This record gives sequence, structure tokens and C-alpha cells, in this order.
Amino acid sequence: MTTKSEKKSAMGFFLFIAATLEETFRVKSNRHVSSMVVLRQILFTGYEALPLISFLALAIGGLVILQGTNLLTGFGQGIWVHVILVTVVVNELSGILTALVVVARSGTAISTELGNMRVRREIDLIESFGISPIGYLVVSRIFGVVIAMLILTLYFNLVAVLGGWLFSRLFNPLEFRAFMNDFLSVLKISHVVSGILKSICFGVIISLVSTYHGMQVGHASTEVPQRTIKAVVISIFAVVLTDMLITWLFWVLS
Repeated sequence: MTTKSEKKSAMGFFLFIAATLEETFRVKSNRHVSSMVVLRQILFTGYEALPLISFLALAIGGLVILQGTNLLTGFGQGIWVHVILVTVVVNELSGILTALVVVARSGTAISTELGNMRVRREIDLIESFGISPIGYLVVSRIFGVVIAMLILTLYFNLVAVLGGWLFSRLFNPLEFRAFMNDFLSVLKISHVVSGILKSICFGVIISLVSTYHGMQVGHASTEVPQRTIKAVVISIFAVVLTDMLITWLFWVLS
């Protein structure tokens, strides 16, 4: 059965979402949403994660080609390697792996930073100046994480395709143009739309959950790691469920 504390926590989260949506919908006239906070969040979430994303994308693209070529007898059936590359990497792994990286780096950082600000009463100080903490600290970070998540996912796909081509040359001296022609012949608009939709949803989920748990810290420093762990677990759980839901919807509509 659901306990009173769980009901209170769920109600608090929905109220937090409502307040965030209210601040987001009037973003044009909202002077509390800081472009500097958005840019810093993009820098940390996106730019500083590029080396790790590049390594993962190259490895995944290369492994797909290696395993695909190994399973398919002869490179004459190589078009199926591109089918696997699109279905597995572009449609699924790029969004999930990027989201996990963002959760591990940015989700934990956001929750910890806001939690420490709450402990040091910096958020109370911001409110005393008439600045909305939701607009300044939450909405700005949501915009930053969503933009960075979208860019990182697209970047992951580009590097994974490049890695696939580089590894494919180990088996057959295939020109880049021919490789891309085969890849684009398999790629559909639905794959692109699905990937973009997933990355936006993942960015919103990660940033919302992380900011919420950071803002819920009381005045004890011991609550900060507890809330950060909760943010990570819930973010991963919600991201996987959302990925399954969107994949299922596109499968039904296709």
C-alpha cells in the first residue's frame, strides 16, 4: 500500500512540475530565467561530455559492424549491417547511452549543487531578492540539459556512423560515399523523429528529477547524497520506461 509519505512526495513532485511549467510558459517575459545559467549548463552537460560520448559512439559503431559482419556471411549482405546500425544504434542505443552519461555527470551534479545551495541557505537568499528559484535555478537548467542532450544524441549518431565506416574498411575497402548511400537508404524519417523525441524527453526527465530532489534537501548536509542517489535511480528508471513507451508507440503507428 502507498504510505502517506509517498503520497506527499508524489504530490510535491507534481506541484513542482506545475510550478516549473508555469515559469516555462512565460519564459519570454520571465526575467528570472538566466541565459548565463543555460549556457553554463550546456557547456558542462554537452561540451565537457564530448570525449566520453565520442569514445562510446566509436566503440558502439565499430562493434555493430564487427558483429554484423561476423554474423552475416559475406559482405554482399552488408545492407543488413546498416539495418542493424540504424535500428540498434540510431533508434535505441544513442539515446539511452547518452542519457546514462548525462545522468551520471549532470544529474548528480545538479542535484548535489542545488542540495548544497539549500543547506547553505543560498536559495532562501535568492528568494529574499525577489528572484524565483524555479525560474532561475530550475527552468534555466532544464533548457540547458535538453539542448545539450539533443546535441549529444545527434553527435553520438554521427560519430557512431563514422566509426562503423572506419571498422568496415577492415573487411572491405568501401568508399565513404557508398557506405553512406547504403546507410541513408535504410534510415527513415521515423528513426530521426523518434531519436529527437527521445532525447528531448530524456533531457526533460533527467533535469526535472535532478532539480526536484536537489530542491527538496532540508538543512542537513547528510540529505544531499541521499537525494542525489534517489535522483539517479529514478532518472534511469524513468528514462528506460520512456524509451520503451516511445519505441512501442512508433512501432504501433508504423
